[in-house]
Amino acid sequence: MTTLRRHPPTPRDHEPRAMGAARLSQLNRWRAQDRSGDLVDLFLQHSAPPLEEETGSRDDFRDRLAADIRRPGFTMVVAETDDLVGCAFGFPVPGDGSWWHGFRGTLPRSVYQLTVSQNVFAVSHILVRPHAQDGVLVRRMQEHLLACRQATLGVTAIAAEDRAALAAFRTWGWQDLGRLRRPQATAPLRVLGLPLGERTVQRLGEDIGPSTARGVE
Repeated sequence: MTTLRRHPPTPRDHEPRAMGAARLSQLNRWRAQDRSGDLVDLFLQHSAPPLEEETGSRDDFRDRLAADIRRPGFTMVVAETDDLVGCAFGFPVPGDGSWWHGFRGTLPRSVYQLTVSQNVFAVSHILVRPHAQDGVLVRRMQEHLLACRQATLGVTAIAAEDRAALAAFRTWGWQDLGRLRRPQATAPLRVLGLPLGERTVQRLGEDIGPSTARGVE
């Protein structure tokens, strides 16, 4: 299951665009494991206010990262300048549709078809350092992450009451697909999707409406 960032930053138009030029690279599970300490630090600095040494949050993120790393097809993209400034990671959605268990209502036809053909990728986290909270950088990372797995649709699940996270993802091109209730979740989740490519945008638009189906073309 994908999870949400704690108090994610809200994109701001006046932020500098220099971070859009950060170097992107793909990490496999072993390299991601080797850099788990740096990734935990990034998570703590990403939170607002910074969590610093809050042990519970540190351990919780480390455990979720370790669980994702063990998933088949785990993929991570990191953004670096002189230091690590951002990362995005996740795993392919199984073609059996198990990721969608608990979805409320009817799954959009195009989403079902993309799932069966294994073209959907679940994004677990998108993290950026506070000074690098740049929509350009986030869009580059998420597009690169999907391209690494040749996925044409990214999905994520966010707590329905987490308005800051929902607003941030929508600004980055994600759109609402519906609601989801996980057995282990304490609250309903809002499922967002990010279509990659004109054809996927068009197919999704036919299912959920062209005014909302705007992804990375």
